[in-house]
Amino acid sequence: MRRLTVLYDAQCPLCVHVRHWLLRQRALVPMDLVPAGSVEARRRFPALDHAATLEEITVVGDGGQVYRSADAWIVCLWALAEHRAKAHWLASPTGRPLARMTVLAASRWRAATAGPTCDGGTCGAPGRSG
Repeated sequence: MRRLTVLYDAQCPLCVHVRHWLLRQRALVPMDLVPAGSVEARRRFPALDHAATLEEITVVGDGGQVYRSADAWIVCLWALAEHRAKAHWLASPTGRPLARMTVLAASRWRAATAGPTCDGGTCGAPGRSG
């Protein structure tokens, strides 16, 4: 793999923070960081489920490989010089549960800090109706 495209939610403060962190790291594999659901993302990957990319981090390899959730975080770390060994450990049977728990915790934080939601024509705080 020679290049990765990281699709991140540009409206999510945590996702934007991680994007900036990734940009500051020394990469062994270059990464393009593209807002999920954007015109650019749709142009690059027309067959991808773009609604799903807004729900969880998605990374696409230059050979068409698609990584989601914990696998996406692991491949991002694998691409970084200082974190490749950690990525190998997180991909192992011993580290995989920690990778899953980390992604789940980030997802829960993201849901808890999201702005108002408008499902079914009513708007309210996340997890509340009306």
